[in-house]
Amino acid sequence: MKSKIRWFSALLALILSLVIGFSSNSSQTEAAKKEAPLKIGMEANYPPYNWTQTTDANGAVPIDGSKQYANGYDVQIAKIIGKKLHRKVVVEKTEWDGLLPALTSGKIDLIIAGMSPTAERRKAINFSVPYRKSTFVVITSKTGKFAQAKGLNDFKGAKLTAQQGTLHYDLIKQLHGAKREPAMRSFSAMRQSLQSGTIDGYVAEDIEYQSYKAVNPNIVAVNLNKMQGFKVDHDDSITSIGVKKGNTELLNQVNSILNGISKKKRDQLMADAVKEQPQAGGSKKENWFMSIMHRYGSMILGGVGMTLLLALVGTIVGFFIGLLVGIVRTIPTPKSTGKKWGLKIVDWILAVYIEVFRGTPMMVQAAVIYYGIAQLWHLNSNRTVAALVIVSINTGAYLAEVIRGGINATPKGQFEAASAIGMTHSQQMWHIILPQAIRNCLPSITNEFIVNIKDTSVLSIISVSELFFVGTTVASQTFQFFQTYFIISMIYLILTFSITRIFNFIEKKLEGPKNYNLMANQLQVEDPKETGFEHEQ
Repeated sequence: MKSKIRWFSALLALILSLVIGFSSNSSQTEAAKKEAPLKIGMEANYPPYNWTQTTDANGAVPIDGSKQYANGYDVQIAKIIGKKLHRKVVVEKTEWDGLLPALTSGKIDLIIAGMSPTAERRKAINFSVPYRKSTFVVITSKTGKFAQAKGLNDFKGAKLTAQQGTLHYDLIKQLHGAKREPAMRSFSAMRQSLQSGTIDGYVAEDIEYQSYKAVNPNIVAVNLNKMQGFKVDHDDSITSIGVKKGNTELLNQVNSILNGISKKKRDQLMADAVKEQPQAGGSKKENWFMSIMHRYGSMILGGVGMTLLLALVGTIVGFFIGLLVGIVRTIPTPKSTGKKWGLKIVDWILAVYIEVFRGTPMMVQAAVIYYGIAQLWHLNSNRTVAALVIVSINTGAYLAEVIRGGINATPKGQFEAASAIGMTHSQQMWHIILPQAIRNCLPSITNEFIVNIKDTSVLSIISVSELFFVGTTVASQTFQFFQTYFIISMIYLILTFSITRIFNFIEKKLEGPKNYNLMANQLQVEDPKETGFEHEQ
């Protein structure tokens, strides 16, 4: 009984510590707000607007929650705004899809990420006056058959794409006969696809061409704005800063600051950004592996550490959640009517929990929990704590059914024998059933651990820099896509292979010795007279 109490006490303490991690003081004084850093949301993966680097060279600013820095045209604009507001600029590195929920939930103060103030986006957030105007182009291979396109009808049969969630993807509809390939999540992915020949080109802004041209001279930009019949709204061709609705004071301050930056100054900032953006490759004396590891090794190791932390803690906590849920769902039906209905209600709640978290993607769960809680209840949680909670409860839902199946698979004779010697249900579970069930479930638990190592990649939606997110960043900076992703895939393989071997070792240890015929062996060596088994003559 004491052992059971200790188990539940430890589990309760763990749950309370996670809940405490979510709490924060939502009511700040006006003075505290002024002293707080200015949090800027961006991908930090879209040069020359923004990118990630390992040092603070060229006026880079720190990325929150990491040892990395962000730089680029957007960062320099943010620094001017921060200086005028007397607030230190901190970058919140977030996937493109996570920028709007991060702003509306209060996780960031501004979106400065080369974003156009489209009509759809204006419904969700406010936008500042423009800080850059763009021209739209199709970036394609210099030797490709669409490099000399002069009109909208010249792209017939072209396989084109654009970034997911942007106006660029909709513009492809105006290119008559073009095949719209699935939208991609980043410009680095599109550059790689163009380089490998899986697409004929992609729609982007002229500055993306200038950026890419600096590292790949074998591309051209076909200007769409000069083609007869091409239409684009004014708001779609400008770049503005996103501000949360209702924050009129900050919007007015940003507008005032932007109006004070001359066109000459902005052009100079962009020219500097193009010049300072990360260049492809490294030293010619180094091979590609040494080049990548020398420049970005610390960043990759940080991603490995975060991935292991999330997978390890998530699997352990998820195991205890699954164990508790599995035990509750296998409790025999009580004879008392009140207890019977109480158990049914608890079982129904647990069944809903399992169905919800097994039936929805972890990425959706992460966005709902991390941004939803902040938006609805104004609780600003730490992203790492939130990620640990998300992985844990997701894993718990899967392992709950695994453990329940392990308990139900235990032969009924085990329960009957335990009852025959007077054991209570709790004693049966803790001393007889669970040790067998957990041992039988170990391969499934190992598999869940391996799945968690790989599935943590979706947590980039809430700005968690795990291994895959870091790999994507490195690939976009070095333009060595195959080499970078090959390194990342090998790291994943090493992690999963090592985990599998460790759990296989544990599984063999739990099996115990194969020869249990100790009594027979003992009887063979002992004197029959001493054992009392001597036959009468």
